[in-house]
Amino acid sequence: MSYRFIASDLDGTLLDQHHAVNALTAATLQTLQSRGIQFALATGRHHMDVRGIREALGVRAHLITSNGARVHDPDDALIHRQDIDAELVRAIAQPEFAAGTIVNFYLDDEWLIDQPSQELLDMHKDSGTVYRVCDLAGHDGEGVGKVLYIAPHEHLLQLESRLREGFGDRLYITFSLEHCLEVMAAGVSKGHALELVLRRLGIPADACLAFGDGQNDVELLLAAGHPRVMANAHPRLSDMLPQARRIGSHAESGVALHLRELFQLG
Repeated sequence: MSYRFIASDLDGTLLDQHHAVNALTAATLQTLQSRGIQFALATGRHHMDVRGIREALGVRAHLITSNGARVHDPDDALIHRQDIDAELVRAIAQPEFAAGTIVNFYLDDEWLIDQPSQELLDMHKDSGTVYRVCDLAGHDGEGVGKVLYIAPHEHLLQLESRLREGFGDRLYITFSLEHCLEVMAAGVSKGHALELVLRRLGIPADACLAFGDGQNDVELLLAAGHPRVMANAHPRLSDMLPQARRIGSHAESGVALHLRELFQLG
């Protein structure tokens, strides 16, 4: 099998349990790049944050960010963007939906939040990406690619149900982590973005490997000819992709070890 492209989720997949790049993973991808393999980093994170992760990996890669609402090429040129309708952003930022959560908006070059969160700052400290606190309930809703709610999982399950009931056909709603519910425009997904990148490069899906662990990775894995599910994957993802090959966990460099075996890197 001739693999030409690798697409990977970050948190819970390519990054370790500390949300960091480890040396084995970076060295593995750099070796594969020297053999002509191309990459995409596919994540719910903001593209400003992911540029730092790409730099730590030491490879050129397309960036599929905000779960596919933004796609940048390896030189950071924006090649795809899709915002949520402003009226929907305004609606779902109101207390009716936002109460009991930390609300985040991802715009082209800004990350907005409705209240401070040290945990989020710690998670993004390596990239230096920081949020700006502002009144999101009063925001005009323009230019927002993603709305992120952070709260305990049980609360978010109830919120997910209400959002689907009210806006299910107009929004793409998914979990990235148990405590992170993410909302994008209908039609947005990591999978749609991967298909766009592969078409642009003239690479067939059958030459593409993809790795993921979360519910927001299902479309990414379905778009690739060779999906791989992490040992630490969410049960919902495993249930949706019963035929996909399972590999090791992110805590034990599962992606790097699998690639080293597959490409016989020793």
